[in-house]
Amino acid sequence: MTSAAETVKAKPSLPARIAAMAGGGLLRVVLVLVGLFWLMPTVGLLISSLRDASDIAATGWWKVFTAPAELTVKNYEAVLQNDTVINSLLSTALITVPATVLVVVIGSLAGYAFAWMDFPGRDWWFMVVVGLLVVPVQVALVPVAKMFGVIGIFETTMGVVLFHVAFGLPFAIFLLRNFFAEIPRELLEAARLDGAGEIRLFTRVVMPLGGPAIASLGIFQFLWVWNDMLIALIFADATSPPITVALQQQVRQFGNNIDVLAPGAFVSMVIPLIVFFAFQKQFVSGVMAGAVK
Repeated sequence: MTSAAETVKAKPSLPARIAAMAGGGLLRVVLVLVGLFWLMPTVGLLISSLRDASDIAATGWWKVFTAPAELTVKNYEAVLQNDTVINSLLSTALITVPATVLVVVIGSLAGYAFAWMDFPGRDWWFMVVVGLLVVPVQVALVPVAKMFGVIGIFETTMGVVLFHVAFGLPFAIFLLRNFFAEIPRELLEAARLDGAGEIRLFTRVVMPLGGPAIASLGIFQFLWVWNDMLIALIFADATSPPITVALQQQVRQFGNNIDVLAPGAFVSMVIPLIVFFAFQKQFVSGVMAGAVK
């Protein structure tokens, strides 16, 4: 017979009761409120970009809920006809896309080499890569600017791309090496027994399994480069600056021209969001594929 003490359920502790309450509807309500609060500046920017400059100066953006007739798209029409904004978006794309592709490709190759290839000093070289993660960008601004000036790529798109690639590779190699190292050795050995060389092994086995990490790296690198202002302000061509520098120059030149800044800022924010959600689908597909395999 079981004792009476065993039949009586133990009373849950206070942390357990709090965790049980938080795991239900209360947690969902809190998360929804936090999400709405986090999105409020974005909503305000969107509404401000759809209002006339005089309305923006007179009242706050929340006034539109009582006067929806104030909304207009003429600000976006003016921005899309602004050569400075269009050229800056093109310059940003010419910097961001190559910097992202080069970091992903070189980082994938180096990560595979550090994870599965034996060469002299492999662990020491990887320690050097890890050490480069803690080097701040500000330390390299002056020496790199002098070097770019000597070789003739200062204030060029190539110079900005090379700077972003150089400072993006340590994190890329570190991330992908650790992910590739988790691939079962038996899977790689079986591919080698089937006659697969290193290139085929990398493209047919490692790359498909590394899809989640590669997609994450692509997202991070694209967002970092697209939203960068410090490197663009120093190394980019002043005649065709990226969108972050162009918007900063608009503030400096015209002051309170919110009718130009708001739509320009929102357009510059929407493009990386589109890229993020596009890569997110591939990220989820990669996770599912890896789980099935």
